[in-house]
Amino acid sequence: MRRRDFIKVIAGSAVAWPLAVRAQQAAMPVIGYLSARSPDDTAHLVVAFRKGLSESGFVEGQNVTIEYRWALGQHDQLPALALELVQRPVDVIVSTGGESAALAAKRATSTIPIAFVIGSDPVILRLAASYNQPGGNATGINILTAALEPKRLGILHQLVPQAETIAALLNPNFPSYERQLRDVQEAARAMGLKIHVLRAATDREIDTAFETVAQEHIAAITVAADPFFDTRRDKLVALAARHAVPTMYHFREFAAAGGLMSYGIDLRDTYRQIGVYAGRILRGTKPANLPVLQPTKFEFVINLKTAKALGLTIPSGILSTADAVIE
Repeated sequence: MRRRDFIKVIAGSAVAWPLAVRAQQAAMPVIGYLSARSPDDTAHLVVAFRKGLSESGFVEGQNVTIEYRWALGQHDQLPALALELVQRPVDVIVSTGGESAALAAKRATSTIPIAFVIGSDPVILRLAASYNQPGGNATGINILTAALEPKRLGILHQLVPQAETIAALLNPNFPSYERQLRDVQEAARAMGLKIHVLRAATDREIDTAFETVAQEHIAAITVAADPFFDTRRDKLVALAARHAVPTMYHFREFAAAGGLMSYGIDLRDTYRQIGVYAGRILRGTKPANLPVLQPTKFEFVINLKTAKALGLTIPSGILSTADAVIE
């Protein structure tokens, strides 16, 4: 080959190669990851989500792109964030951090597939027609956090059986607030307890709630499941320690961070499963044909170091039922 012809071939390749790369990149599927929580408090869950994706053959940056949108616990930010992903557009929306994200995604699109992680019944929320046949463009996992509020209250009551009143901290801006409130109040009546309802949707209101607990000498507090509270995990644990009040939470992460007790599901496995679902949808399975999943395993975690700091002795009957003990 003559030198001039060789240069032409190389020059032509240099032009064609970036065009081919751009075409390949354009064909790479895009996942819109919409979360009511924050990247800081869910870093370990995103790792689990990516693991689930890899089990379905997708690796971020290699054959799939992920666009992240975080509401940082502010539910009113989610509709705009969902709309951004729809306009992007993305091939599937994965909504995490509760009902608000899933509802925002569903309102933003009726055609783009949605894989959700929520804590309440998706049929009641009209996200799915049924568990076995969701229909429409959405499916996912109901982690039952809202339904477990009475169970958490019951365990806390066993710890402080002499208490006449226990506080319940709820976020009035959370879609499942009314149901959480009703369930806690009904459970309290059945136990012969009084419930002091504390409402918080801002950092200042959280501070005020714990000040109220201290001022009124309330024996214990249960924190309702809510993405806003998840993003304030360290703050809640620190306030419970400062005011020396036994506190029940909904996820293991709270107990691991120094909270007294938690009762709920294994979030890591849930996020891995939703990653698997997202991968199956990218491979062509319709959400309408993917059943809504529910967990079958729940874990009760006790932090004995925190109990000691509070001057509490955990009764053997409670300790024996714990799935994990942090010492």
